[in-house]
Amino acid sequence: MKSELKRLIDDFVAIFFPRECGCCGCVLKYQEKYVCIDCNYHLPYTNFHEYSDNDTARQLWGKVPIEEACSFLLLQKESRVEYLIYQIKYNRQPFLAEYFGYLYGLKLLQQGRYQNLDLIIPVPLHSSKLRKRGYNQSAYFGRGLSRAMNIPLREDILVRKKATVSQTGKGRVERYENVDDIFDCNEVILAANVHILLVDDVLTTGATIVSAALTLLNAVDCRVSIATLARA
Repeated sequence: MKSELKRLIDDFVAIFFPRECGCCGCVLKYQEKYVCIDCNYHLPYTNFHEYSDNDTARQLWGKVPIEEACSFLLLQKESRVEYLIYQIKYNRQPFLAEYFGYLYGLKLLQQGRYQNLDLIIPVPLHSSKLRKRGYNQSAYFGRGLSRAMNIPLREDILVRKKATVSQTGKGRVERYENVDDIFDCNEVILAANVHILLVDDVLTTGATIVSAALTLLNAVDCRVSIATLARA
């Protein structure tokens, strides 16, 4: 009886405040949560977590010593994933990043390579951009992973000390120069050889996450693995 009443209330609320799919914008049907069935079926999942020799890992090889690297979705122009990333970053829907982080965390738990992680650290925003946007989308992605994997999320270790200009339109070399020496680590006490999962929303050239990973490796006795919500 209670479940039936809840369904009726949800349906009534949906008439005036329809919930939209985070990947296409269509109105969600009853029992659809955040993403419609059609988008959930057609999203370009990479399955990179199932093998170490994947495109995300290969992109970072030779730039930073990492244990593992993976991305959940493939980002292409004018796609469902591009719409999703826009909703997360610019339309104040960071809960979508947490939702997909939780889904990805459940998948990572099934792989032995990701079962010895100690901490999850999101790539931070500079304080000026954090004030403007109001949230760090990478931290929300990390929260979802943390909740699914039961691994602590630490937002107090890695800090962004420089505000950089947008990477959009920059070439590969310019992107690396733009994020050189922009991160720092707070003084914290961590276990020796701690295994950190460094997370970000989108991997493009990899310049930002490489800079963040190198900062951690130079400041802390650690190993670093990487996970991103999407890969361009």
